Amino acid sequence: MKHWRRRLSTLLMMGLMGLVLLFIYAPIVWLVLSSISTRAELLAVPPHWIPQHPTLKNYRDILVPGTAVSEVARTFKVTLRNSFIVAASTTLICLVAGSLAGYALARLRLPFRNALFMSILGVRMVPEISLVVPLYILAARLALLNKPIVLIITYLSFALPFAIWMLSTFFESVPRELEDAALIDGSSRLGTLFRVVLPVAAPGIVSTALFTFLLAWDEFFFALIFTSTIAAKTVPVAIAEFTGRYAVDITAMMTGGVLAALPPVLLALVFQRYIVSGLSAGAIKG
Repeated sequence: MKHWRRRLSTLLMMGLMGLVLLFIYAPIVWLVLSSISTRAELLAVPPHWIPQHPTLKNYRDILVPGTAVSEVARTFKVTLRNSFIVAASTTLICLVAGSLAGYALARLRLPFRNALFMSILGVRMVPEISLVVPLYILAARLALLNKPIVLIITYLSFALPFAIWMLSTFFESVPRELEDAALIDGSSRLGTLFRVVLPVAAPGIVSTALFTFLLAWDEFFFALIFTSTIAAKTVPVAIAEFTGRYAVDITAMMTGGVLAALPPVLLALVFQRYIVSGLSAGAIKG
């Protein structure tokens, strides 16, 4: 009897796990299959779940565009470059400023430390919609609209508090004995940070960098409001523009989604070992 209960429990768990995996991976598989399908196959009734005539034409129209493709498809590569510049700049600034601020919060005996830490988290919790009007007015007066710098500054308003919070947690997991030994040997506080703490906390820094990059790469709302020209338009806005007033370029939208997902996926695969060890280190103090 116990054997059958154990077997039934195993089958039930495997079935639930299969449903969860299907829920996670089915949209990704459909996105990839749609990107190599023709428009006729996607609109066919009944639908063709597996492309009968797979083609790479959708990728050629975006990567090597001709004169017959839409304006959005011709400029999609430029939006990829804009997204990378904005996301990379935001990540770099967050790592530099967040490392200094996070280390100060984790190690220095600051007055009102807890209140300061909660205020930083509180900034992250402010709804984006409540900030868009004052930020837009300020950007317009400073002539920053339709420039990548306005997105970098705006993204820092919510990415930097997130980076400070994560990095301070990782720095608290670094043993104090390592820092004490460096200080006894004559190292300054900043020297200890750069020579001892940062190398030990490297997995946590990589994890923070990846999450910050994803925040900036996937952001849509501010990019839609602050950019209207190709000079600063990012990938999420470009993908949304495949939906026209009278028609939707479904195949181009799916192809753009695949291309937009490649950089974060590649970064996650390259730094997978650091991400796992970094997240596990941040969960333990001392």
